[in-house]
Amino acid sequence: MGKPSNNREIYLICALLIIATVAVYWQVAGFQFVNFDDQIYVRDNPLVNAGLSPLSVKYAFSPYEANWIPLVWISYMIEHDMGSFVLDSASPGIYHLTNAVLHTANAVLLFLVLVGMTGRRWRSGFVAALFALHPLHVESVAWIAERKDVLSTLFWMLTMLAYLRYVRKSDARRYGFLVLMFVLGLMSKSMLVTLPVVLVLLDYWPLGRTSLSDGRPGIDWGRVRVMVLDKMPLFGLVGAACIVTVWAQGRAGAMGSLDVYPVGVRVANALVAYVAYIGKMVWPVGLSFMYVHPGNTLPVWQVIASGVGLAIITVVAFRAAQKYPYLFVGWMWYVITLIPVIGLIQVGKQAMADRYTYVPLIGVFIIIAWGVPDLLARRVPGDVTLRTGPAAPLAVCAIAVIGVLAVLTYRQVGTWRDSIALCTHAIRVEYKNPLAHVNLGRALMEQDDIPAAMRQFRIALTQRSDYTDAYFNLGTLLGMQGKYGEAAKYLKKGLKYWPSNAEAHSNLGNVLRMQGKLPEAIREYREAIRLDPRNESFRTNLQNAENGVSP
Repeated sequence: MGKPSNNREIYLICALLIIATVAVYWQVAGFQFVNFDDQIYVRDNPLVNAGLSPLSVKYAFSPYEANWIPLVWISYMIEHDMGSFVLDSASPGIYHLTNAVLHTANAVLLFLVLVGMTGRRWRSGFVAALFALHPLHVESVAWIAERKDVLSTLFWMLTMLAYLRYVRKSDARRYGFLVLMFVLGLMSKSMLVTLPVVLVLLDYWPLGRTSLSDGRPGIDWGRVRVMVLDKMPLFGLVGAACIVTVWAQGRAGAMGSLDVYPVGVRVANALVAYVAYIGKMVWPVGLSFMYVHPGNTLPVWQVIASGVGLAIITVVAFRAAQKYPYLFVGWMWYVITLIPVIGLIQVGKQAMADRYTYVPLIGVFIIIAWGVPDLLARRVPGDVTLRTGPAAPLAVCAIAVIGVLAVLTYRQVGTWRDSIALCTHAIRVEYKNPLAHVNLGRALMEQDDIPAAMRQFRIALTQRSDYTDAYFNLGTLLGMQGKYGEAAKYLKKGLKYWPSNAEAHSNLGNVLRMQGKLPEAIREYREAIRLDPRNESFRTNLQNAENGVSP
């Protein structure tokens, strides 16, 4: 464990982190909701729009939208009530600003954790600056629906701080606070399931709790066993969280079928993703909210090269663990914390996602912050300042890197301004992106640009012929234009791929009524009611059709 640092420098670095992060993210205050889950999580969510109440809190603790994240729902409810009280309505800017504040707090807490464990102010500050200002982290901050990332990471950092306090003085009260922070984190996102393993890594370095008591190099495996046993309550909570998460996602049908994504495809994509994330960290351009899953089209050479590269780095990290412990800990932090989201358990249709790097890249940042000065010190052994502080050349390079990243991040934040900006940017990055085309079409629909919207839906269908949302939206628009025959054709095609969509059955019923095909319309309305018996509009449509009332 490092020695305590000068408080004045600590305050200075904290202030710089806050100023820099706010300068980059202040623009989100004027951003809108985007039609990529924001409408589901917040804008059109009856749970959130009901505000904070005993009943809504009860519902928050139930699985919703393939997640069990009660603290996230409660945070949205609080913001809704605050916005309604101040502005008569909850502006999206309130939710955006909360994400930005949480991200800023996470950066400061990360710095305090590292400086508390290592005593190295500037290296810890550099890691925190990379975390705060890297473009890959924009998605977690600028996207309202990704509140679970920034909120769960807040409790991740608080858990590490609590663990540091517990290591310094072990007692039941401090351990209880540690467990509380961990539980709150799991209630924000199940990503914290890897945190107990990270704490074991930190025991090795920088806390040095696994060293032999006589000072000889090596690991005291007896002490390691004690430290693992010490964390068994945390591992027990991890098991419970995994069960709840798999249940919630399976219940909502969010987990990709092995028929769609076989095991071989998942493993291949995971190997490539591990390397691709490092590439995007080094060269953070061409970032998008959706990277289309390649399925079985990944080149074999790329999969093999990725696997071999990962194996080599892992072997080097293990062999260097004694001499360069930060290399081992940083690399294993990256590898282990990515496991839940690397795609072995496929959730969604993306190959990878920027948001998944929010915590894992901290490990790589640690390697850079500690490894570069050590590497330079080996090349210039007489320059002691390279070992002990921010020597001028190294400081200039660090500031330059942070400055470039800040500019890139500021620009990337701007792509989340609204749905049109987000989807247009994604299509520019990767034109063959059906989801981006459909979401752009929806955004254009909201602006009443119907021809442009229909064009986007048709493009999506040329890229993916079974895209139900494109069929349904086209059918709806054609029906609005009075082209009932063509509208029915598209709605029926969509229902062929998604027969359990109640809204589509009701829309098809409306189109059939307009064509005078009442028996068929009644059949569609009844199916819609069977699928969603609580929808009163479906019952009204059925009653009108049975009574011969014109639409």
